[in-house]
Amino acid sequence: MRTLYLALMLLLSGCAAFTTTPQAPPPPTQHAQEISRAQSVGLPKLGTITATTRGSPDDAQRAIAAKANQAGAVYYQILMLDETTLPSFWYATAILYGAPSTGAAAQQ
Repeated sequence: MRTLYLALMLLLSGCAAFTTTPQAPPPPTQHAQEISRAQSVGLPKLGTITATTRGSPDDAQRAIAAKANQAGAVYYQILMLDETTLPSFWYATAILYGAPSTGAAAQQ
């Protein structure tokens, strides 16, 4: 019984690791900015983008930033950055966000 109780406590305390406290995103600039999941609360989603590049993970991140700028996004959040089955080819996926609405900014 004690083992079951301990396992239940560990399981429930582990759930807290997946919750985030909302944070305000940085002020908008001329270029799209990468934000964290906690900063994306309340922002309007514009869509998703992907990029596949040869080189390094940094090259894939730069490709995502360039595509976010081309799409007119204010912010983006990289969801996945992974090397493909081919060496030195990287694949990235990101969510694009627009500027916060005045109501959402006032709540944060």
